[in-house]
Amino acid sequence: MAAIKAVVFGASGYTGAELLRILALHSEVEVVAVSADRRAGESLDHVHPGLGAIYPHLRLEKMEDIALDQADVLFCALPHGTTQEVVSAVAGQIRIIDLSADFRLKNVDEYAQWYGAQHKAVDLQKHAVYGLSEWRREDIKNTQLLANPGCYPTSVLMPLIPLIKKNTLAPQHIVMDSKSGVSGAGRSLRDNLLFNEVNENFLAYGIGAHRHIPEIDQGLRMAGEGCSFSFTPHLLPIGRGILSTIHLQGSADEIRSCLKQSYEHEPFVQILQKGETAMTGAVRGTNNVRISVHEERQKDRAVIVSAIDNLIKGASGQAVQNMNIMFGFPETTALKLTPLRP
Repeated sequence: MAAIKAVVFGASGYTGAELLRILALHSEVEVVAVSADRRAGESLDHVHPGLGAIYPHLRLEKMEDIALDQADVLFCALPHGTTQEVVSAVAGQIRIIDLSADFRLKNVDEYAQWYGAQHKAVDLQKHAVYGLSEWRREDIKNTQLLANPGCYPTSVLMPLIPLIKKNTLAPQHIVMDSKSGVSGAGRSLRDNLLFNEVNENFLAYGIGAHRHIPEIDQGLRMAGEGCSFSFTPHLLPIGRGILSTIHLQGSADEIRSCLKQSYEHEPFVQILQKGETAMTGAVRGTNNVRISVHEERQKDRAVIVSAIDNLIKGASGQAVQNMNIMFGFPETTALKLTPLRP
């Protein structure tokens, strides 16, 4: 018998599909129910071809029709702004891992500013733990409400947090230049995400005003004094993956050494050797973070390149990693994934 029973709300999206794919590999988890309100009644195979064969007993249901009293963990892969009410209704009944942005920002006024609506679960927000797995293990173990980090923040916080903690990061302004595959925008139909709009195209968006900016700032401040930075995201004409290029002051050799020491025993973090470069193809379909460090022409400046799969380490994989921490399973359970090739 499975050790824990899991429910997935929002199973029709990309992150929901990846959750189900990963949880199918987990020997200690049984998925007992899945929701997708607009597609309630449909089979999983109709929404995600192939998953129906893995979960033949499941059909998509409305959230209110799913009984949570027999489940142990609820994954919420719902749109921003909708999770708060759902979580408020079931808080205390079940351990919750929220993949939306609703509980990431500790400052609810910042949430209102960046997401355009007042937070509806202020009291619960106080108890939410920001689940950057490698850096919040002790808090993650004990929480009932976990806010899974965003994809862009994960890609830049993983290389920068150890530099702040060990005072290796110079206080000068940092430039973060990040690129994401189209799946980062979700599965909803939008004109700007049509194939003919994205293919053979490359653009910056949310310039100076992307919603992940306060989350990045909060993560840096949680590590220490934080730093001044600029963050600009770009849309790549690929399905999945994030590549973040970070320009900063410092010695490339010292930065690389700091990262190697910090992540020496971390199974999902790979610090590349001098001369190697992180790339999205090497992490596609995995929970890995690959980081390379390079010298600038100016010897007192360096460039960090960080690569993750936005759907795995940037969403569903880190959610399962956090679940493993919460329930005492080895962190690599169900996450020893090999890279997908196009």
